[in-house]
Amino acid sequence: MRILLIEDDPDLAEVVALGLRNESYAVDPATTYAEAEDMLRMNAYDVACVDLGLPDGDGLDLVRRLGRESGLRRPRRLLVLTARDAPADRVAGLDAGADDYLVKPFHFAELVARLRALSRRGDGHGSTLRVGELTLDLAAHRAWRSGAELALTAREFSLLRYFAHHPDEVLSAEDLLEHVWDANANPFTSSVRVILSRLRRKLGEPAIIVTLTGAGYQLKAKP
Repeated sequence: MRILLIEDDPDLAEVVALGLRNESYAVDPATTYAEAEDMLRMNAYDVACVDLGLPDGDGLDLVRRLGRESGLRRPRRLLVLTARDAPADRVAGLDAGADDYLVKPFHFAELVARLRALSRRGDGHGSTLRVGELTLDLAAHRAWRSGAELALTAREFSLLRYFAHHPDEVLSAEDLLEHVWDANANPFTSSVRVILSRLRRKLGEPAIIVTLTGAGYQLKAKP
């Protein structure tokens, strides 16, 4: 999952981004309204965490604009992350188009739980995701194939999770780079191939992630 973290406090943004990366999320921090706009024009995000009190604009205005302006790519989910805790502020945020609202200061574990909930919303999955022989515990970041646990790194788990959310779909290397890696990662598709090769070895035989020449990669729900 790729997250845009819009937070005006650089120190807090750095701490939260580090924590989320340790949870195998790809995170792009933005500390200003203008920086967030630029990232939303260039990248596709699964979730945007939006601070309302930005130094050069109102985060609530940005939430309203997403989905209305063709130049801005609306993330699948929007989470308002702000110190504004009045009921009227919560209502305004949700009415503007946010999917959830979390007041600062917050416990990091609650933020992660809300992100997991947002990722599950509408997909019919709980914290456990099953695709063919695969079982993924999305909360614990553990995965099994045919009952045998897989020893995956955070990046490998994140990549497998993205495939598992899109079984039998053909995903290009660019798709994977955009949704599993963040702006600080190697910007070349070769980095995708390296991690994917390691993941395939750990998944074992018969292969369930196949290469479709000239098209991309596919997780076969039934190998």
